Amino acid sequence: MAKAKTAFVCNECGADYAKWQGQCQACSAWNSLSEIRLTSSKTSARVSASQDPRYQGYAGAVTGIQNLSDVDLGDVPRFSSGASEFDRVLGGGLVPGGVVLIGGHPGAGKSTLLLQTMCWLAQQQSALYVTGEESLQQVAMRAQRLGLPTQNLKMLSETNVEAILNIAQQVKPKVMVIDSIQVMHLDGVESAPGSVSQVRESAAVLTRFAKQTQTAVLLVGHVTKDGSLAGPKVLEHMVDCSVLLEGSEDSRFRTLRGMKNRFGAVNELGVFAMLETGLKEVKNPSSIFLNRSNHPAAGSLVMVVWEGTRPLLVELQALVDDSALGNPRRVTVGFDHNRLAMLLAVLHKHGGLLTADQDVYLNVVGGVKVLETSADLAAIAAVVSSFRDRVLPHNLVVLGEVGLSGEIRPVPSGQERISEAAKHGFTRAVVPKANCPKKPIEGMKVIGVERLSEALDAIFED
Repeated sequence: MAKAKTAFVCNECGADYAKWQGQCQACSAWNSLSEIRLTSSKTSARVSASQDPRYQGYAGAVTGIQNLSDVDLGDVPRFSSGASEFDRVLGGGLVPGGVVLIGGHPGAGKSTLLLQTMCWLAQQQSALYVTGEESLQQVAMRAQRLGLPTQNLKMLSETNVEAILNIAQQVKPKVMVIDSIQVMHLDGVESAPGSVSQVRESAAVLTRFAKQTQTAVLLVGHVTKDGSLAGPKVLEHMVDCSVLLEGSEDSRFRTLRGMKNRFGAVNELGVFAMLETGLKEVKNPSSIFLNRSNHPAAGSLVMVVWEGTRPLLVELQALVDDSALGNPRRVTVGFDHNRLAMLLAVLHKHGGLLTADQDVYLNVVGGVKVLETSADLAAIAAVVSSFRDRVLPHNLVVLGEVGLSGEIRPVPSGQERISEAAKHGFTRAVVPKANCPKKPIEGMKVIGVERLSEALDAIFED
């Protein structure tokens, strides 16, 4: 009998090697390589044949060479998931043949969100929910507790991918959920479910099935301790859309952020509230993050960040205190630590304020993570406010990028941000001069600045 082919695959990044070695050269992880048996060509051929008697490629039917101008540009027939916030993150809704990967910490609400979506979709079209981690009774109990319509949703408790696809060919669902990809396995891959090889091969077969049958497939993915998706990195490359459901343990709000989307914008944000009846949409997220205290305090300031395709108003808090340590602390929550250090250096060089002997703490209220540079000026203003113990007006909003030479650079979609602040009752804004609106905004005084010193004078004017 021929000897089975083997390979050594890194459990951290999915890189494969012909021989075992102590350190992965791709991700530098130690003792992360494990031996797996490669899938035989007969098994791969059997899986492909079970899906469609005709030969089809990974992304659907194989076609001949075409000019790019001859490709049909017909609209992709999207359909709604039943939740406008979920549709926003997906780029407008689910796409037939699209594969969506949903990750999140345990208890974040992944299964709850998908069960609500599938119960709503099942009232309009064929839907199949495949559960590999929970029994059908557990899923039914959750649906009953949430008060969901369960008449038309088809359920399947199975972890074998080949068996799932055989049943799916009979049912022919328009949308299918796999909960979760880490417990799925193929017979031809001789390794435990959840291993790099099983996750990679199972995801590849399910993705090929989705493309060939125009079935929208939603995969649930586990995350590691550091919050990244578990399994090989190639898993995120296979899927069309990767979203992450986040939420702190002490908050009932959940944020759904798009990390990758072939059918829409990335970094789109959807906000939900976890209630007894399940996840409910939050139509106006700014109202959550602007729940400010009635007693004004130094170091508190409102900024406008851009999340996907919409502006979001959040509160930024800073605390500056004398340090008893030789190396003062720089602690940030929701803000880049290295960027804070850079902004403090710019503040000293061009603002004349030295914080080398001070502990600086920076917090973005509500658990929002600021991933853009439009919060630079607001962060500096909050630090100066706390350092000087000067309370900033509640009707003030600040935005702008700060350069190393002390210049205030414009930010994308500046006028839309200012208009959003005006809708929430803010009457004064300090923004980059290039972002000043061409037409005055009723009830809003906009001050355009070009230098850091000029901006601080405008913010702290008496």
